[in-house]
Amino acid sequence: MGKRPDRRSDVNLRTILAQESARLICDHGIVDYRTAKQKAAENLGLRNFGALPTNREIEAAVAERNRIFGATRQQELLRQLRSVAITVMHDLEAFKPRLVGPVLSGNITDHSFVSLHLFSEPAESVGLELAANGIRHNLISQRLKLQRDVIEQFPGYRFCRSNVNVEITVFPDRRNKQAPLSPLDGKPMRRAKLPEVELLAGPAAARPAAPLLA
Repeated sequence: MGKRPDRRSDVNLRTILAQESARLICDHGIVDYRTAKQKAAENLGLRNFGALPTNREIEAAVAERNRIFGATRQQELLRQLRSVAITVMHDLEAFKPRLVGPVLSGNITDHSFVSLHLFSEPAESVGLELAANGIRHNLISQRLKLQRDVIEQFPGYRFCRSNVNVEITVFPDRRNKQAPLSPLDGKPMRRAKLPEVELLAGPAAARPAAPLLA
């Protein structure tokens, strides 16, 4: 009879790969989890290991790494990021902003940025508003899944606010209630309106900072 596979060994290797992926995400700013997994497997000589960790397992490893190596500092950074998010959401309130991603979930790294979904037709109206307020910005494009096998491309903008990077994706108004699918679990992304973000951030951060032009 052949040797029975050691499932515990596979689980341990998945854990090690998840931890190395989390290290790459936290220390090197790798955003794409697939890239982090592949790089982790390469670093550990496990390129042919079949069952790579899931995105959820990597997300949990990032949270654990933050808890162990810098919980206090990460909480201060999270307050700063949410404060900037609130300020930008106030200034762009006409476009029904929603906060998404790590700044909403709280599972941030030193490389995290504020990610917002806005709604406008035409999308260029957001860029015109930024320009009218003297905000230097770059035009970007985002590829997102709205259905399991359907990828769509959306315009957006990237700029810096109070030394924090802000990334905006602009959707048509009709997409207001249809969130893209999360790369973590394939379910609709959690999106938060301004009042919820203010509640998460607490009273101090809920007060708008300087105008967008600052």
